[in-house]
Amino acid sequence: MQKSAGSAVFVPHFHWDREWYEPFQVFRHRLVTALDTVLETAEANPEFRFTVDGQMAAVEDYLEMRPENRDRVVALVARGQLAIGPWLILLDEFLCSGETIVRNLRMGWEAAAELGGSMAVGYLPDMFGHVAQMPQILARAGFEHAALWRGVPGSVAGHAFRWRAPDGSEVRTEFLFDGYDNGLDVLLVPDQIGRALGEYAEMTADRWGSDPVLAMAGTDHNAPDPQLTSWLRKASGDERAITVATLEEYIRGHARDEVTAVVTGELRSHVRGNILPGVLSVRLGLKQRMAVAERTIDHAERMNALWSRRDDSPFLSLAWHKIIESTAHDSVVGSGTDETCDQVEARLAEAAQTARAVRDAALAEAAARVPNDGYLVANPLPFARTAAVEVDVVAPPEGSVLVATAADGSTQPVQLISKAPTVLSDERMDASQLERVLRRIHRRELFGRLIDRYELTPGSLVFHLAEVPAGGPFDLLILRAKVAEAAAAHPGEWRVLTLEEARATALVPVHVPATGLTGFRVGPADGTPAPPASFVPATATGRTLSNGLVHVAVAADGTLAVTGADGSVLLGVGRLVDGGDRGDSYNYGPPAKDVLVSEPAGVTVDVLENGPLRSRTRITRVYPWPAALSGDRDVRSGETVPTPVETLVEVRAGEPFVRVSTSFLNRSADHRLRFHVPLPEPAAGSAAAGQFAVTERGLTAEGGWGEYPIPTFPASSFVSAGAATVLLDHATEYELVSDGSEVAITLLRAIGSISVNIHPFRDEPAATEIPAPGAQDLGMRVENRFAVLPSATGWQGANAVALAELFRNDVLVARGTAPAGGQLPPDATGVQVDGADVFVSAVRRVTAEDGAAGTEIRLVAMSGTGATARLTGPFTEATTVDLLGRPLSTTPAADGLELALGPWEIRTVVVR
Repeated sequence: MQKSAGSAVFVPHFHWDREWYEPFQVFRHRLVTALDTVLETAEANPEFRFTVDGQMAAVEDYLEMRPENRDRVVALVARGQLAIGPWLILLDEFLCSGETIVRNLRMGWEAAAELGGSMAVGYLPDMFGHVAQMPQILARAGFEHAALWRGVPGSVAGHAFRWRAPDGSEVRTEFLFDGYDNGLDVLLVPDQIGRALGEYAEMTADRWGSDPVLAMAGTDHNAPDPQLTSWLRKASGDERAITVATLEEYIRGHARDEVTAVVTGELRSHVRGNILPGVLSVRLGLKQRMAVAERTIDHAERMNALWSRRDDSPFLSLAWHKIIESTAHDSVVGSGTDETCDQVEARLAEAAQTARAVRDAALAEAAARVPNDGYLVANPLPFARTAAVEVDVVAPPEGSVLVATAADGSTQPVQLISKAPTVLSDERMDASQLERVLRRIHRRELFGRLIDRYELTPGSLVFHLAEVPAGGPFDLLILRAKVAEAAAAHPGEWRVLTLEEARATALVPVHVPATGLTGFRVGPADGTPAPPASFVPATATGRTLSNGLVHVAVAADGTLAVTGADGSVLLGVGRLVDGGDRGDSYNYGPPAKDVLVSEPAGVTVDVLENGPLRSRTRITRVYPWPAALSGDRDVRSGETVPTPVETLVEVRAGEPFVRVSTSFLNRSADHRLRFHVPLPEPAAGSAAAGQFAVTERGLTAEGGWGEYPIPTFPASSFVSAGAATVLLDHATEYELVSDGSEVAITLLRAIGSISVNIHPFRDEPAATEIPAPGAQDLGMRVENRFAVLPSATGWQGANAVALAELFRNDVLVARGTAPAGGQLPPDATGVQVDGADVFVSAVRRVTAEDGAAGTEIRLVAMSGTGATARLTGPFTEATTVDLLGRPLSTTPAADGLELALGPWEIRTVVVR
């Protein structure tokens, strides 16, 4: 192949971290200055081109401050001088859901279209590795090209490769092997650009073949020098042709060599750049809040699409925008300053609150058809399920029991969890102060309940409160008059007693249709109805829990022996190992003289609930954890902090897994705590679910750059190795340790700096050494929840895809608001999706360009052999669309829709 003769294409750009070592608004101030310069430079020089970092957030943030410049931006886009899009923001791909990645791309593409159109390159310059399904996401949005830096394996010898997703989709991918700023060294001395470019071209000639050098002329938070094109014009000559272009112009117009190298799946190699895997576990709270926000908006979209007459798309778009902003690779990762991370946390909370409002409004519409002595239950999942629902009910009289009654009249036994006190207040006061008590009453509400009735006798006023009053009308004005009259007639001390009807918390088994609704009541009965013949109760006695599918025994050291339905046994589950961490937000770093603490100083076991629907046991282990690292940061302190760690072990009737949650108040700094799940036999690798795929990984990671290739990996919904599958609540870091004999799940990584200059696992700093005391989580209660599923058949044989959805997605419950005593409405089914290993990523309301309303459903075949999905619901036709919503084909679907999905295929349909 002919070598490049020193020709080069320079791509002026910047990389804009929206927030990082400075908060968003500080960086935005710099952004406005930088883009002011870019616009002025482009308008003064038609040869100038600028690529706006692949993310529309920078453009939106700029135009919010400079709305008068919108037409200038549009004009430069139209002339090809400004390349914008396609993303809304440059995200961390492993710390959000696959659905969030799709929405990021779609919202970025749509925002760019309003300004003239997006570049058609999936630009991913600085992400800390890349998910396996990214090529399919790009391809199903119509992209043929990507460009990226980190994570590419050492097998790629050129400047491009064909990146293949598990389904076989491919995109030609430009490999920024020297980073996104490789052109800057060439530009250091403007009158020596020609010489420097020649040396760089010669040094990297084997990578370019006959293609010109791609020189990325930009870096973080700075606009290119306005004189750049002048410098390059002077440096260009007969020996070397220098062109200024956008990234898309280089890829489509200059890079012509055939690309034969193929890379399949995720990109997490350390060979040509640090992938900074410690971001998976630092600032746990951000990862948990991201999961909550994503789950809440998913439920909100489903409820709004299926059960609401109101189109709340503006609110949902707002929530999505805030979630996507927070996925930025220096935001959710937690590698920013404390004030930056506080803002990310608040933004995610606001996103969840906005989505919750939409969800609850949709539920309220349905609850208006349920009597207020009953409850509405909504199922966000596309398959029917029986769920255990906790509700607050009137306590049964002595000698009677509670039962739940469904709309069809069938009854189920319930499990009483607790009883609430009935005396809410008992006060003594002078008669002259009684009016102050009445001020607490708002119409009929008092202390969050409603006044059912009251008793007024000389010297005594007794309020009886209820959630649903059974008495007659209540008139506050009449009460005021009576109290005033009684106080005048009986001066002196009065007793004011506020009583609530006896309340209890009940656990109710409720069967709910696919994405559907059901209602039930709870009330007293003379006898307990017989459970179904197949029902096996959950039990807890002493140190064991069982439900006929999974059995748990608590060992003397507080670990668990878990036996699955197929007889698989996991011993020692829940061994906690705490070690020092002298690293930073980017990389774990063990101290030279580490001290591992794995044995508790004391263990207590308490049975909290013993069935029949749910059994619970609390294990409290006290550990002597070192308080911090010593002054030289390579030795753990001799001072220890006794730390009680509570582990709640829960077994529910009908579930083949054991639910586990851990909780402790963190009073130690500079440490990493992991939850171990030992395997019966060593495993050669693991499989982790997330972002539309289950990715298989070995016991090691590929190294070769300046970063130790620690084999810690991300998982979003579950991780599986050998006979153990762990269902997860949020994006989580894990590692197979002890030669594949144990799965170690990180519960906490507490560190005190964004980056450290000297790191045992990294040659160069990842950022400036800025303190981040908030990342120590000192004084914070650290909570994690997951479930352990033993099965010798692995994740597919254990049905882990569906079980992970059951674990992560609780049913939604609302009190009825129709008059008490009425009929419960019949069950209602939404959209039902049947099929093994079929994951439904989204169900949402959409409107076509012609105004036609529809419901968009996104499905994924979570299997290497494909899957068949059958959809049924209130629709008569289905249109297959791409990931940007553009229609591809339409088919009748009055009798349902059957889809043959290829291996790992993502398919999106709109039903009407």
